[in-house]
Amino acid sequence: MKKFICLIFILIITVSAIFAFGNKDQPKGKITIYTSMYEEVINSIQQDLQKQFPKLLIEFVYGGTGRIQYMITTERAAGRLGCDILMVAEPAYSLELKENDILHPYISSEATSLSFDYCPDGFWYPVRINNMVLAYNPARTPLNTIPNSFFDFANDTRVRGAISMRNPNVSGTSLATLSALSDKYGYQYFNALGRQNLQIEYGTAEALRKLESGEYRVIMILEESILQIRQAGSALQVIYPTDGTVMIPSTIMIINNKWNANRNIKAAQAVTDWFLSEEGQNAIVSGWMHSVRKDFPRIPFDSIPTEEIRANSMPVNWENSYQKRDEILTRFEDRR
Repeated sequence: MKKFICLIFILIITVSAIFAFGNKDQPKGKITIYTSMYEEVINSIQQDLQKQFPKLLIEFVYGGTGRIQYMITTERAAGRLGCDILMVAEPAYSLELKENDILHPYISSEATSLSFDYCPDGFWYPVRINNMVLAYNPARTPLNTIPNSFFDFANDTRVRGAISMRNPNVSGTSLATLSALSDKYGYQYFNALGRQNLQIEYGTAEALRKLESGEYRVIMILEESILQIRQAGSALQVIYPTDGTVMIPSTIMIINNKWNANRNIKAAQAVTDWFLSEEGQNAIVSGWMHSVRKDFPRIPFDSIPTEEIRANSMPVNWENSYQKRDEILTRFEDRR
């Protein structure tokens, strides 16, 4: 009995030591993340992160890409950013921040598991795949009476005055989509949208409401917005455009010590690794977005396989999207 009690005592000490050692290197302090992910997705992910990093205070600040860019511009003028990690809609802004020496290079141990391009120097990684698609309401509009391509979205007169998209001044994914469409069809595509009397929405909720009511017959929207409300019981349906879905790898970036808010690079690196890991990507897919990992076993609710979408996707020239951002917006706003 004494030997048994002694063994139990040794086991308790050993387990405690292992637990203490395992937690010794846990990141501590605080980091702040600016992100354009939907707030309900952020809330779920934050709970997962706090379980993984119990000693780290993780604060999320939500905003569309346009708002985040405005915040970064304002904070740069003040000499310090308010965040440690940025998660924005598309890689074009990552190229700009890298060029302006704001990002911290970090070679993640998860990099070789990624299926999409990343910065070879570790300045940014894709963390979630957003897909720009079309959507319609089958309860009000037969599929054969509406466009099933981005080209026809701008040219099918049957839906004139009953189409919409998000404002590209605030939505990075919308701006990326306009960049892809102008590369494919030229700036005359924007004029075609003008003749269609395209309606501009500042958020997705109003566009979805009008699609539900029948005010809109077809809208340009992120796939995740439709999948989310379908899981809640909506009848709205995704159309994967025949001329190519615009796949947008939203990026994660670490702010360097010259600019970051909390001087906690170690924690930012650990959180970046978590987002790119299988556990982090499971959280992304549960938020109706596609994983960036190779051969990931899950896809978002009611979606189609990532590689099937990729096989018929419309390319985006991210360097062009960055360099011509103002020109694209100006030409779009001048559509006629």
